[in-house]
Amino acid sequence: MSTVASHRPPHITGIAPQFLVDNLDQAIAYYRDKLGFELDFKYQSFYAAVTRDGFGIHLKCAPKLAADREHRKQNEHLDVYIAVCGVRRLFSELKMRGAQVLKPLEERPWACLDFYVEDTDGYILCFSEQNADPE
Repeated sequence: MSTVASHRPPHITGIAPQFLVDNLDQAIAYYRDKLGFELDFKYQSFYAAVTRDGFGIHLKCAPKLAADREHRKQNEHLDVYIAVCGVRRLFSELKMRGAQVLKPLEERPWACLDFYVEDTDGYILCFSEQNADPE
């Protein structure tokens, strides 16, 4: 063990949103099969984490308000923004896997190319590439 003090300022090394889900196994299957994530861990029957390319989403089996989910969907309130490289290829992959696409791949006025996907519990995920070049 090193005794050398680090002079590096504190920094975030990862972040993962926690989504409340109705059915943990169903949520895991969707993220794995439709969105290409891998199961990182499952704790008992109520908590799990899925990752893709080193980035994770935590899933917790817990009640949520259906009306809140619907309000967020109608108003396009994102639950997570995911920056990607190769957004066109990812869009094709997820469509082929059967992901529920809410908003198709489009250029946005803020210099991004992105699309929205909805999971089995109504969470909205935006996959986006800034200043995407044609592929």
